[in-house]
Amino acid sequence: MSSLPPSPVAHAFSGIQWDPMVKLRLTNSEMNLLRSAEVNPIDYTLCNSEESATYVKVVLKVLAEASGASGPSSKVSHVKSLLPEEEALQMLYTDPLGVVTHYAITKLYDIIVCLKEKKRGSGVSMGSTFFNESDGSLIDEWRPLLRVLHLGGSGDAFAQRGAAYCLAYILMAGCPSQRFSTDRSIKINHVSVEEPLQALISWITSQLQSSGSSSLSLVTPTLTALVSCPEARIKFANSGGIGYLSRHLRNGTKGSKSSATVQQLYELCFCVWALTYECNSSATVRVTFARDNAVHSLVDLVSSAPREKVVRVALSALRSLAQCTADAAPSASGKKEVTGSTFLNEMIGCGLIKYVDQMRERQWTDPDIVEDLDVLHKLLHDNFKEMSTWDVYLAEVQSGSLEWGFLHTEKFFKENAQKFEGPDGDFFVVKLLVALTTSNDEEVQAIACYDIGEFVRHYPNGRSIARSLGAKDIVMKLVDHQNKELQRHALTAVSKMMVQNWAAVH
Repeated sequence: MSSLPPSPVAHAFSGIQWDPMVKLRLTNSEMNLLRSAEVNPIDYTLCNSEESATYVKVVLKVLAEASGASGPSSKVSHVKSLLPEEEALQMLYTDPLGVVTHYAITKLYDIIVCLKEKKRGSGVSMGSTFFNESDGSLIDEWRPLLRVLHLGGSGDAFAQRGAAYCLAYILMAGCPSQRFSTDRSIKINHVSVEEPLQALISWITSQLQSSGSSSLSLVTPTLTALVSCPEARIKFANSGGIGYLSRHLRNGTKGSKSSATVQQLYELCFCVWALTYECNSSATVRVTFARDNAVHSLVDLVSSAPREKVVRVALSALRSLAQCTADAAPSASGKKEVTGSTFLNEMIGCGLIKYVDQMRERQWTDPDIVEDLDVLHKLLHDNFKEMSTWDVYLAEVQSGSLEWGFLHTEKFFKENAQKFEGPDGDFFVVKLLVALTTSNDEEVQAIACYDIGEFVRHYPNGRSIARSLGAKDIVMKLVDHQNKELQRHALTAVSKMMVQNWAAVH
């Protein structure tokens, strides 16, 4: 379990007086329990299952009453850095409920850490504390945690990050796969956590839709915890999570204006790697990885090499994808099977062979990187030997990572022009090339223009087909581009689409 950074108003916690806070509607016994917990070690307060459950419910009641339904606190929610004691105590005077909200989140985190560290058989566990003894269902008092996540306005970063993190561990304790880590003598109703877990994951994916670093910092600690749980991995994948992670990783590579820190890239990449563990058991997850261009994002990350730890986990994810099979979970009949071979073709299209070959010449301190590079080197080269030149070209175009080379020459187009029709006769490769002329990478745009022009030259009636797919109008817009190389290839492609006999003119 990673640590939760301290609340910005942590120095005010010792000054909290429960008696004047009538808005919390605490009974005398509840206030006495809170005072007792302050003067005794947390392990003492959680000495048996009954007292542990009671204390948790009081802390969650404090959170429920302090956070309310009126949105984030007026003062505390805007504080970003740790305040000195004098300023924190002043904040307790001006915004007492905001301070108490942070106090409750902090105490709940301390409780969970203590429970996770208790030895099995101690009689006190996550299960005995957060699940009803009578029917094994999740206690109702968990709900304020979800409400904190959906605070309006600019939210409250500490409260939201802490509430999500705590809620993740509470809900994971109710998942069947986690039974080995809790007291098996406690009856748990696993169904009772399904809806809350989906609600938490929906909040995470909503935050991942933002490209800001602040949104990432809210969810990455929680997500890295959740991906250790198979049930959470499946729900996250089914909620579009792989696509959101892939997009953030792409934004973190060279040439992109990324707001993600190296640590956040590492955590996001770690989550992708953990999700690859579901590929062998779920055809849907394999299809999702292929659909959402996860390989492209990982290869870009490896090529940009932000830090060794990021490279290590990215290579591990690529290796896992390259080695996945459909043996245990084949696709439904009639659907194209996605396996490790599918991902290897995509890796080759993204140019991973070149990066792996270059990286194997470096000295790495991490033996895992060396092993992953050796495995990927063999898999990639074995797969490459079985691919035709057209297969390699197709993989490159589908990856969107075009690079000048033998695939973009007159000789290649002379030999492969007919294959641009595609198996269904819809010229889908030409459509992809047209789409790539709007890429954010100017070199990719230039190569796409060149390829469209060569298709027009070498395919019978290629001019009318390219024009019918909108190629002429889109490429024409690039003729005045400030990049001279792109401008030249765009002008040449347009000329080929307009001139009947380009060879004679040329």
